[in-house]
Amino acid sequence: MILPKTGVGTFRLTGQTVIDSVKMALEMGYTTIDTAQIYGNEAEVGQAIQQSHISREKLFITTKIWTENLSAEKLIPSLKDSLQKLRTDAVNLTLIHWPAPKSGISVHDMMQNLLEAKKLGLTEYIGISNFNIELTQQAIDSVGAENIATSQIELSPYLQNEKLSQFLKSQQIDVTSYMTLAYGKVLNDPVLHSIAQQHEASTAQIALAWALQKGYAVIPSSTRREHLAANLKAADIQLSTEEMQLIAQLERNGREVNPSELAPEQWD
Repeated sequence: MILPKTGVGTFRLTGQTVIDSVKMALEMGYTTIDTAQIYGNEAEVGQAIQQSHISREKLFITTKIWTENLSAEKLIPSLKDSLQKLRTDAVNLTLIHWPAPKSGISVHDMMQNLLEAKKLGLTEYIGISNFNIELTQQAIDSVGAENIATSQIELSPYLQNEKLSQFLKSQQIDVTSYMTLAYGKVLNDPVLHSIAQQHEASTAQIALAWALQKGYAVIPSSTRREHLAANLKAADIQLSTEEMQLIAQLERNGREVNPSELAPEQWD
């Protein structure tokens, strides 16, 4: 896997809140930070990184191209703007944030535009986010699976996305899980709570441990030091085969994020 297994997400965090979150995470040993153009916090993330005085080569920074910037005319200038805000010459990973089938830009073209950014040295790796199998295949046909480092998709015990995950695995494309806690909905799950008690852990840690044990990278966000620390320690939890099977039974297609203008017309 190219990506470090556990990173810190910044979705919905802005201003001083995101600065404090990222600085705390870096102090605690996180090296991976996930942001996006649409989050409106790249400048604050860049500020937090600079204030942390951690050498750039020790960090793995991901950003995502917003749907308005997918064209050949806009993608590279928008990424250069992101780099300026992040105070770096290049990011480690740049993703197409949403396939936006109604944008009028084909998957082939947006991936070619992104590959050009990689060739220019603006990003070390490229990838996709929120693509179904059909659109992922189009991305592979455009730039080759070897040029798609990861697919970042919504995954949680309530949305296990097994068909898509298996397809990505077959193409040797790493999976990054976001919304792993389903907006907090899994935190009171009785099955996860029971497993958590066996491991003297929290339900959040069990959900993250499940994703990590499936081979996914995770990028949970938090504004609290104790939660950031707990999220990092989830990697130390080893779930039994029986526990993994119990979590597998929690699948209920519980998708939390599905904007009609941006998402695939049909999920797998």
